[in-house]
This record gives sequence, structure tokens and C-alpha cells, in this order.
Amino acid sequence: MYARAAAALTSVTGSVVVAVLVLPGTAQAADGTGRQVVIAHRGASAYAPENTLEAVDKADELGISWVENDVQRTKDGALVVIHDNTLSRTTNVEQVYPDRAPWNVRDFTAAEIAKLDAGSWKGAQFAGARIPTLHQYLERVDRNHQRLLLEIKSPELYPGIEDQILRQLGRDGWLRHSRVKHRLIVQSFSADSVKTVHQRRPDIKTGFLGTPAVADLPAYAKFADQINPSHTTISAGYVDAVHALKGPHDKPLEVFTWTVNDTANAVKAIGFGVDGIITNNPDVVRDAVDAMSY
Repeated sequence: MYARAAAALTSVTGSVVVAVLVLPGTAQAADGTGRQVVIAHRGASAYAPENTLEAVDKADELGISWVENDVQRTKDGALVVIHDNTLSRTTNVEQVYPDRAPWNVRDFTAAEIAKLDAGSWKGAQFAGARIPTLHQYLERVDRNHQRLLLEIKSPELYPGIEDQILRQLGRDGWLRHSRVKHRLIVQSFSADSVKTVHQRRPDIKTGFLGTPAVADLPAYAKFADQINPSHTTISAGYVDAVHALKGPHDKPLEVFTWTVNDTANAVKAIGFGVDGIITNNPDVVRDAVDAMSY
């Protein structure tokens, strides 16, 4: 088995990396396969402009069933999918609205944001890509039969955004039992935001973004099904400590780690026993997972 794994990894990387044996049951993936789940970070953002419908479609083209996104709110109360609190890095807002610095998302209406080019920064072939509303994003993920890891971004800037997101998820059919059980996770760096979602809809799977101290993990296990840390902050011991606890749905806590974009770090994370890997390069990480599961 070791030889097969090494050979498979050679085909992925061109050289044999450290072989780590992943024993059956070491990590139970969120999709029930026993393999680590691969989540396309902001869509397949290495290949298409992040958090756009084009990035969702690229993940689908690569055969990736999970996508991650970030949700914020406009000046007039619309939910839009964008990572940064400002529009300047990923759009042409400075050219379209030169006198509106610092170009905060919350200072623009949905109609104004809809005019922005959110693709040209990534490449001329993406010119005209738009910042999608959450409704548009949910429709595309659903059309592609994908699954969603939804991040509530900077909730402290948007009071009540948790309830608003839940209402939108409900309107778009994402709170039906089958989707809640198999296709949706809501996460945030804000423990209070994760708690709110859990209190409002205890059936929804939730994740806390960060690396709490081991001693603090039992408190998080009361409202979060996952602890989702940076890959640079974890070890096999830390992952074991997370797995040793049961979350609000009486199942072992899971670990989805981020943002892993190369084979070597993917193999390292797999060796730690994580349940999922969030990545800009989902095809690269998928190939590493497949090789280690060979």
C-alpha cells in the first residue's frame, strides 16, 4: 500500500513526497466518502475571478462539488458575494466611482455594484464578470448540483445579517431538509455569528474559522460542528483534540483547513487527519487526496 501511494504521488508531483498512511476511519469526510473533502475557495479562484459565477462554473468543470464563498451587504440591504470589505482589489470601482474612496461594499447600492467589472483584474477573458448577489450565486451552485460552504464575512459591520442570510437561503430552497443535511455549511470568524445561526436554525451545520486553544474547544463544540483553522496553525495533535469532541449534532467535530494550494501542504494536512481542505487550486488538492487514498 505504501508503494502504491508513493507511485500515485509521483504521478501527481513528479517526485515522491513524504508518504503518509491514512488509515480507514482516521478522518470522516463531510460527504461520507471517508476521503478528505476538497472545497474550492471562493470558487476555483486560481483559475477564475474569485467569488464570481465564473469561478463556480470552473469548479464544476474541474469536478469539484464543494464551493466556498463570502457574503456581505450593500448600502440598500442586498446580499452580495465578495471577500474584501472594499471593492477596489477585485473590481474597477476606482475608475467608475473615483470620488467614492475608500470604496467600502456597504457604501454602495446593489445597482451600483452590479455595474462593476469584477473579472478583468484576473484576465481579459473574464472582462464583464460581475459581483453576484447571494440569490444569483445560490441559483448557480444549485444548477451545478454543487454544495456550499458559506462564510458570513465581517458580520460586525452588518447587524442582523445572519437572519437575512437565513431568509435568503429559505427563499432559494436551501433550507429544505435534504440540502441542509448534505449540501450546506455556514461558517464565520465570528463566534457570535456562528452562535446566532445555530440558535436560529439548529439543524444547519456550522463552522468556526480559527484555531481556538485546545482548552477552549469544548465551548465551541456547543455551537459549531467544525473548527476550521489555517493549515499553518495545526498539527496532528490539534486535529485529534478537535476530533475527540462531539458537536451540537452529537457527532465528532470536523476540521476543514485553509488555504492549501500545493501538493506538499495537502499531503501534510491529509497526514494530520483533517476532514476537508479549502483551496484555490482544487484540482491539485483533489489529485493529492486521490493519491493518498489509493
